Amino acid sequence: MAMRTRLTAEREAELYEAVLDLLAEVGYDALTMDAIAARTRSSKATLYRQWHSKPELVARALHQTKPPGLDEIDTGSLRGDFYEILARTDDSKLERDSALLRGLIQAVHDNPDLQEALREQLIEPEKRELDAIVRRAIERGEVSAANPAVKFVAHMLVGALFSCLIIDDQHPDKAYTRQYIDAVVLPALGV
Repeated sequence: MAMRTRLTAEREAELYEAVLDLLAEVGYDALTMDAIAARTRSSKATLYRQWHSKPELVARALHQTKPPGLDEIDTGSLRGDFYEILARTDDSKLERDSALLRGLIQAVHDNPDLQEALREQLIEPEKRELDAIVRRAIERGEVSAANPAVKFVAHMLVGALFSCLIIDDQHPDKAYTRQYIDAVVLPALGV
């Protein structure tokens, strides 16, 4: 985990955005701490002192750019909750996120440290947030706790990003994602 820094929140956000931009430009394997230092006008020593490694910095950058408080979303319906998640992002972020995920798939396979950092910083926290949303839907009686699709909600939502890229050769946008939620995710959950 990153040490507490003297960086302002604005500077830290700027640094994370620069890391993601560079990652999108060159890919994970070609991304270097030297390049990050140059792009962000930071010293490499400062980057290592704050984030210890490239995998940790990349994972933290991905985590910090996602909308906060998804586990607190409670519109009164599962469909409304999923739509609210979409409302908290924009099409350009969906496009960038899907491109980054596609680019990280091979890197995760080849770099166990990156896989561990992503799991700790991004995957597990987001899965917990989605689980909380689904748990509330179960408590409201919208979804049966016995439905086997309950444990695959995160898989289905991530699948929307990849299926659009791989099958349609397009980046998903809000309209596509809403259709996917209505046609795939909600019916699988019995909604």
